[in-house]
Amino acid sequence: DGIDVKLIKKDDLRKSISIVLQDTHLFTGTIADNIRYGKLDASDEEVIEAAKLANADSFIRRLPNGYQTILSSDGTNLSQGQRQLLAIARAAICNPPVLILDEATSSIDTRTEKLIEKGMDRLMENRTVFVIAHRLSTVRNSDAIMVLDHGQIIERGSHDELLEKKGRYYQLYTGQFELD
Repeated sequence: DGIDVKLIKKDDLRKSISIVLQDTHLFTGTIADNIRYGKLDASDEEVIEAAKLANADSFIRRLPNGYQTILSSDGTNLSQGQRQLLAIARAAICNPPVLILDEATSSIDTRTEKLIEKGMDRLMENRTVFVIAHRLSTVRNSDAIMVLDHGQIIERGSHDELLEKKGRYYQLYTGQFELD
């Protein structure tokens, strides 16, 4: 919003950003408490709304104790996709203006990826989102895509613009080039 990041208090900056990582870390406790970790004073209704936004509510309700199901050992009693949906709900509950999605769908199958993408699409509405991804389907609907090579931006544009250029993005998208 035109404010130099150096002028923003560190605590305020941290409160305005949420991140969903490739490796989801859950702690021993209830599903509700794991979601609430994104906003410690969140009500039960806010927890449920965040889960619905993330597309996690339906699987949570099918668990034996629903939102009160106890997770242990980093959520090993859930699938990788279910853990990712909880991470998205955790990010959603604090309603940040800035969201970072770092390889959030890289370790799941494509069927589960579609479910997670629906949750992420709703989460991304009306906020600034940085998506770091190797799966190009994850960035396809972005306003601006930047292709990096050894830390340098080598292409920038929308999905259609980059396909039209027939450069590195096009090669990656059409499978003519493999990532290292």
